[in-house]
Amino acid sequence: MGKPKTKSFKNGLRYLPIVMKEQRTVTVLVLVETGSKYETKEKNGLAHFLEHMCFKGTTKRPGALIVAHELDGLGAEYNAFTGHEYTGYYVKVAARHLPQAIDVVADISIDPLFKADDIEREKGVIADEINMYEDLPMRKVADNFMTLLYGEQPAGWPIAGPKETIRTFTREDFVRYRKEHYVASATTVVIAGAFDPKKTEKLVKEKFAQIRTGKKSGKKKVVDKQTSPAITVEQKGSDQTHLILGVRSYPIGHSSRAALNVLAGVLGGGMSSRLFDRIRAKMGVGYYVRAGNDSFTDHGFLAASAGVDNTRVAEVITAILEEFARMKNELLSDEELTKVKDYIAGRLVLGLESSDELAEFYGFQEVLKREMRTPEEAIKEIRAVTAKDVRALTKKIFVTEHLNLALIGPIKDDVTLRDLLVL
Repeated sequence: MGKPKTKSFKNGLRYLPIVMKEQRTVTVLVLVETGSKYETKEKNGLAHFLEHMCFKGTTKRPGALIVAHELDGLGAEYNAFTGHEYTGYYVKVAARHLPQAIDVVADISIDPLFKADDIEREKGVIADEINMYEDLPMRKVADNFMTLLYGEQPAGWPIAGPKETIRTFTREDFVRYRKEHYVASATTVVIAGAFDPKKTEKLVKEKFAQIRTGKKSGKKKVVDKQTSPAITVEQKGSDQTHLILGVRSYPIGHSSRAALNVLAGVLGGGMSSRLFDRIRAKMGVGYYVRAGNDSFTDHGFLAASAGVDNTRVAEVITAILEEFARMKNELLSDEELTKVKDYIAGRLVLGLESSDELAEFYGFQEVLKREMRTPEEAIKEIRAVTAKDVRALTKKIFVTEHLNLALIGPIKDDVTLRDLLVL
């Protein structure tokens, strides 16, 4: 399979075919360049709520059960998701059902009804989803970490929004938001699997012919500044404290992206990673211990996370910081560098075995950076990273003034923890 090529239609809609002849399935993924960063404070959570409403019925399929019944009748996997900078709708089916899958995904993404009574009922569903996140400190601490980093700007707001805001949304809010953001020029139709790209192109044109055209509303650029270490603590009576400790890094298209991936792999990639070995294997604390880098169009961060015994929080924070410092002070050995590169390459290949995974791999590249790299090109970029590249990167990002720590648990002394934040 060669490098997929995106085709732009006259109305601005983009079509990205990814042919996998050996597959028995096909995935239709519609990605729209909108998400929680395209909201105001008063409407925080609207993008996510709107995603839910698209499955509640269309003019052609006037009810949620009708949509679900048709997709279930195909044996389909289907869902939707909302991020900070994109919203996606997908259906994965046996290859012979592709025309019907395209018809359904086009219909729900172009022509949702937004019935007022459906909106009122769904408010309870969204509230319960938010409650679920509140009851999952491993998940909730990630939201708290984003708020710590970015504060009162869209990047710092929860994607699902606060319950008190959700309850205020009206049908007019959804119609207005769709008009501003769900336009052809901000939409990419990704199809991956076993199919004829030329025939499917005609079908996509036909089914998406009614998509709205017009100017897309933008988002504010993230203010990404910090002059001193920061900490946030959410008190919760739990048997374990969940924490994220990290630093600011770089946007998705930055020249250091490959070195960032290698650095994250050294720290938290697998059971042989430095943090897993140090904290779980040697210290005997923390069931989950990991690290990763998250990059967006105009900012990024690298962070370690763990859930640990309440009495050993300070000990674990100190250990993570020592491993950060060690990365600054020591060059990686050839053996460890090769191992980490092999790990990253292997995980990438394993993560792209199915049509839905490949659709997301290429679709996110198209939506977030308009730059298409094959898995082979991404691996080549990783292979080119040197030990000196990694150490030079750590000297830039592992600095005391950019440390950030978010915790959820029965923390009694956050002052002591704050004093630990030194590199």
